[in-house]
Amino acid sequence: MSDIQTCGIVCPTNWVPLPIEPADDVKAWAKSTAAELRSRSRAAGFELDKRALSRDLRNWAEDSRSREPLYAFAFYPDGFDASLGLLEVDLVHPDAAVPRISLGWLADTFSTHEFGPPKISHTELPIGPAVRIRQNFEADGTPRRGPGVLLKTVTYGIRPTGTESALVLLMSWTASGIDEAMEGAADTIAQTLTVEF
Repeated sequence: MSDIQTCGIVCPTNWVPLPIEPADDVKAWAKSTAAELRSRSRAAGFELDKRALSRDLRNWAEDSRSREPLYAFAFYPDGFDASLGLLEVDLVHPDAAVPRISLGWLADTFSTHEFGPPKISHTELPIGPAVRIRQNFEADGTPRRGPGVLLKTVTYGIRPTGTESALVLLMSWTASGIDEAMEGAADTIAQTLTVEF
């Protein structure tokens, strides 16, 4: 079995890649990316708040950097100065505690029964077998008084053919009324994953 050297992913243009390397200048990136998103939205007939957009971009980038994923993307459809979703991809290697990563282990490790049982299914992606988990969590930082915010997620745990390692793709969102679109986006993007050994 080989070890994964590189991983690739293809996302639609409204999924903005976040700067996750320690050397990345997040503040300068947020400013220039906000200008690009404002231009794109203006061409579609929307005017965005430059400061709010730049601040939102910076917050998402800093949040993702804290988890050190391989890739991170924030979802900015035209007309929105706040991200509607987050996508992260990470690599999981076997170790002494988990010498063999299986689809069952991925399903158990990345699922919870916090808001009812997760919806778990098995599928085959171009790079190998996968488990798909659809579930909800209480979002971090929700107020103590009043209703909490529901974090909705789709997770793919993938065992690329030819390796003992696994890829984990996690898409999350809190906005209401976009579940079907976000699930469809997760399913489509998961199909684009590639690996090289």
